[in-house]
Amino acid sequence: MNIILKIFLAAALMFTTLNIDADAQSDPPHGLAELEAYSVFVDAYRSGDYELAINFGEWMLEAKPREISGYDGFSLERVFNRMTEVYVNAAEAESDPTESTALLEKTEDTFEQVFETFDTDEIDEFEWHLRMGRFYHENHEQMDATMADAIASYESMYELDAQRFADEGDGFFASVLLMDYASKGESERAFEIIENVEQYATQQLQENINEVREELFESPEERIEFFESRLADADGAEREEILENLVDMYEETGKPEKASERALELYEINPSFINTRKIADIYLSEGNYREALSFLKEAEELAESDDVRKEVSLEIGETYQQLEELEQARAYTSQAIEMDSEWGAAYMRMASIYAASVSQCTGGDALERHDRTVYWLVLDYLDKAAEADPALASNAESRAESYEQAMPSSEDKFFSDWEEGESFDINGELDACYAWIDETTTVR
Repeated sequence: MNIILKIFLAAALMFTTLNIDADAQSDPPHGLAELEAYSVFVDAYRSGDYELAINFGEWMLEAKPREISGYDGFSLERVFNRMTEVYVNAAEAESDPTESTALLEKTEDTFEQVFETFDTDEIDEFEWHLRMGRFYHENHEQMDATMADAIASYESMYELDAQRFADEGDGFFASVLLMDYASKGESERAFEIIENVEQYATQQLQENINEVREELFESPEERIEFFESRLADADGAEREEILENLVDMYEETGKPEKASERALELYEINPSFINTRKIADIYLSEGNYREALSFLKEAEELAESDDVRKEVSLEIGETYQQLEELEQARAYTSQAIEMDSEWGAAYMRMASIYAASVSQCTGGDALERHDRTVYWLVLDYLDKAAEADPALASNAESRAESYEQAMPSSEDKFFSDWEEGESFDINGELDACYAWIDETTTVR
């Protein structure tokens, strides 16, 4: 702005009010040309001179010029947007609460004028409803407005473009709208919006959608009924997600047969590690170890890391032990130890398998001298478990104490010429039943 124009404005403003009233004229203030008046507004807006910006900006809001001679880049929509910013900034800087509220009310009026002034093809209506909603959201407590006004703007955004609405603000505005309907108990409308925006949901919005769902359902049975009703028309990723929810809910409500049915359907759609493991877990919980084994073995192959694979291997070993197939149990437990030689839990499992072999070979009859020697090997693995994982030391020691009572006595060792500290083989020479073990221990 040149120096002569600044002097002129200073003199003129001494005799005029800074705020235009309802009878304002369509001509620019102080007899300036339109381009000069617009230049004053832009300069005041950029420099933060809110009083001057309001004085000249309100002229443009009143006159609504669609073009200004001599300036091809003029945009009346941009003027409206800048004026909403000017009013809000001026309100924040105003120390008088009454004046601050008056400025916010002018902001509200400016937003309303936008939709009265422009046709739908002239402006981005979605963006204007977003600005208006934010304005109400942040300032409704200082004026005669409520959060319902903000919600109305968000509702308009949703109606205009559900995908854009879901993306905006990382799903913040969609979350606010959904939570509002949930709080009012308007579940039908909330579910309608969820159905339309969930396919575009960001991770944060999806988490919020899940929370809203939880709030809308009064019981697990209602949730199950809702997801079952959606399943018939769902396919692809949506069907997979619904099935995941149903499996979890059937398990929570104590319906293992239904959980198994839906888990198998989920597995057929996507035989991933998680889905395969889910079926194995269901069968294990039912005590159906034979069925669980095939899925555990498949999960082992699908595991993406050795840490996961070793855990599945050990669980396969435990499952075989439940079926009293001890040689297979030992094979998978050994596999877990090969993957992690410092894993105490695997050594504990091996000790348990060998202890079980004594019961299996004796068939419940009294222990013979040769049967008792297997417990030396059992204690070897308990020692390894305690050494590998100090947290297991107490448990290992407790088990060792119980097995020590069953080991060969001094008399047994004397008559068998077993010298303490010497090597001793647990194999078929001891008894055909122990041939599969084929390990060497030490006389204790």
